[in-house]
Amino acid sequence: MNARTATSTFDIQRIRADFPLLARTVHGKPLVYFDNANTSQKPLAVIEAVDRHYREHNANVSRAVHLLGEEATSAYEGARDALARFIHASSRDEMVLTSGTTQAANLVAYSFVLPRLKAGDAILTTTMEHHANIVPWQIVAARAGATVKAAPIDERGELIVEKFVELLTPEVKLACVTHVSNVLGTVNPVRELAKACRERGIPLFVDGSQAMPHRPVDVQALGCDFYALTGHKMLAPTGTGALWAKKEHLESMPPFFGGGEMIREVKFSGTTFAAPPHRFEAGTPNIAGFAGVGAAIGYVESLGFDAIRAHERALLEHATAQLREIPGLRLVGEAPNKEPVISFLVEGAQATDLATLLDLEGVAVRSGHHCAHPLMQFYGVPATLRASLAFYNTHEEVDAFVAALLKVRRLLR
Repeated sequence: MNARTATSTFDIQRIRADFPLLARTVHGKPLVYFDNANTSQKPLAVIEAVDRHYREHNANVSRAVHLLGEEATSAYEGARDALARFIHASSRDEMVLTSGTTQAANLVAYSFVLPRLKAGDAILTTTMEHHANIVPWQIVAARAGATVKAAPIDERGELIVEKFVELLTPEVKLACVTHVSNVLGTVNPVRELAKACRERGIPLFVDGSQAMPHRPVDVQALGCDFYALTGHKMLAPTGTGALWAKKEHLESMPPFFGGGEMIREVKFSGTTFAAPPHRFEAGTPNIAGFAGVGAAIGYVESLGFDAIRAHERALLEHATAQLREIPGLRLVGEAPNKEPVISFLVEGAQATDLATLLDLEGVAVRSGHHCAHPLMQFYGVPATLRASLAFYNTHEEVDAFVAALLKVRRLLR
């Protein structure tokens, strides 16, 4: 059975009809959208949920007893319930709603890590991390006189697990790892790393931004302490995300932001803060966005991850095989266990030039450092071209992308 027939039961045309933007043209060519690791496209269910909120339910949350306020609160808190179910949290109170993984990481950095850091301590991360899983730790480490160290990877783009474990020394107060690399697609063995961390009493923070769109996540089975996710990469609106954390950690953490809705009582003699998770949700949130989060989760659940993963696996195999046939093309990151993210370089061509010319052919890919400077430094390159696929992409789009790449490569020779 070949890759195309393996996913013949996946009704890709029906699915694509749910995503209005996929039908548009770019520079007179049919759009091939291969920048899904940057942000995903949105199905009608999500677009309509956001539209419906503003048309029918627009009010602030948790501040009014009138019907609109109750409806808005129900949608917002419903997203918390959906996220908790989606990642198998033991309680909805373990879900802090955020603007995305970056805010989640900063919350952990300032509310959990900084109060525990002292001079000589360390935070462990890895060479393949997104800047959002590096920079917050550097900022708080600098304040405390601590350091940030990185576990190495190999040329295939796999974490060297034994080196990560060796670096879990007593001065490490937090370990951090991406579940799936946004540049390489590498899937890290989070459960194994979490076990090693637990044995040494070191909390583990996981960046789940790139895992959530492609695979089921069970935070209890993974055994980590913190798991951050971003809504806009998993069909939901921008400005949405969440931090899952073990209840005991949240209860020990002071608030990071102060203001409305995160308090029980305010007096000039002192303020009493709300219990988690609302303690960490000051101000008016992205209510319409979280209405979209609930719709996005419902959409993914209606397809099922078994079908999604089978289709994406076939797409990845098809694209990788075709790219290997292009002379002078170098794949960057070839871990055997990876999600549908392909980074590459073409001899004699700048990544940005290729991306610009591909855009003229209707193909959207990303060029640059992908918010992963240390990883680019490891491979000795300033940038790569990245094609990142999603379940609504097709084999025909892969063929069109490869044909366009061959065409623009000839133009640059």
